[in-house]
Amino acid sequence: MTPTATDHSAAAATPPEVSLIVNTFDKPRHLELVLESIALQEGCDGAMELIVADDGSAEPTVEIVRAFARRVPFPVAFTTEPHDGFRLARVRNRGAALARGRTLLFLDGDSILPSDHVAAHLARRRPGWAQLGDVARLSESNSRDLQPATLAGIDLDELVAGDEFRRLARRHRKARWQNRCRHPSKPRLAGGNFAVWRSDYLRVNGSDERFNGWGQEDDDLGLRLRAAGVRLESILDRTCSYHVWHPSDPSATPRWRDGVNVPYFLRRGRLTRCRAGLERRHRNSILWGLPPDLDSSSLGRELDRLLVDAPRAPAGGECEIDVVIRPGAGRFARRAECRLRLLDAADPPGSTATRLWARDWRWNSADRTETVAAGQGTLEKILDRIG
Repeated sequence: MTPTATDHSAAAATPPEVSLIVNTFDKPRHLELVLESIALQEGCDGAMELIVADDGSAEPTVEIVRAFARRVPFPVAFTTEPHDGFRLARVRNRGAALARGRTLLFLDGDSILPSDHVAAHLARRRPGWAQLGDVARLSESNSRDLQPATLAGIDLDELVAGDEFRRLARRHRKARWQNRCRHPSKPRLAGGNFAVWRSDYLRVNGSDERFNGWGQEDDDLGLRLRAAGVRLESILDRTCSYHVWHPSDPSATPRWRDGVNVPYFLRRGRLTRCRAGLERRHRNSILWGLPPDLDSSSLGRELDRLLVDAPRAPAGGECEIDVVIRPGAGRFARRAECRLRLLDAADPPGSTATRLWARDWRWNSADRTETVAAGQGTLEKILDRIG
């Protein structure tokens, strides 16, 4: 089914400063609370639009968004498609595809915003940076009493346990220290409350939709934004959102490492501009670094044929995927986002070439090298290991 959109504002010819993208699935009460908190935002008149990105909820969700769109002064859009498991990356991309704002503010459909949340993000944003937020978790009992009609008169801070604010303060301090140290992978991105320049989100081709099931799509997006030169900073000294309690998703795991997406997240290769994102990238849209000895083996000649229409980096030039073939004389000698070592399956296990490959593998055990024996799948399947 093609995603559908209902645009509320006919007068929205000028792109807004910020697009709020709220993902949701079958939590109508939570969505009503989130939407009401968005309606109560202060200090951002005329600066925002809202996109509700739905993962195939039942009919009440559609009606809730339509009713909300009729009563607010800012543009509202809606996108949905049939539900097919937990597909948060896909849902966020569908919302981003409709967005027109210079900044994208991603929000979970179970988290209420304080009245200055959007204004805080607008005041803090700066080119080359993304703002990372988090949620203060409300208890089940406090969550149960919340109603959209009375939300404006509630001090949400009074509903939060003190250890939650202490946890957020520690996270903010840690994030500042990690930025000072130029940590290569932290602070990590928590997808339920973060803002990024639209141009930066497009640069990395959005979220990787190969993440199906709960978890790790946020971590992956954060790493790819870093690889694109975007710095990530905490905004928890200015604002956070408030998570309304609900049972965990069935695909969620108590431990991060047990998640269904962990093996793919821990892949050696990681293209900055993912292949399954806002756009589907064919092998011919990837910049390849190919070895000079392609013609010396049948495997190399086949690769040359498959990539005849693909862009190729000049000798020594940067590329997305650098390739060497074993046996062969090529070596990894250029900057690349991923290194792909293709091992000719015809080599006997004890051959000189195989021993050299094993030595190379130990040497490169900490880098971003994928090693694949010829015959282990088509080139497209090999690329699926890279992302």
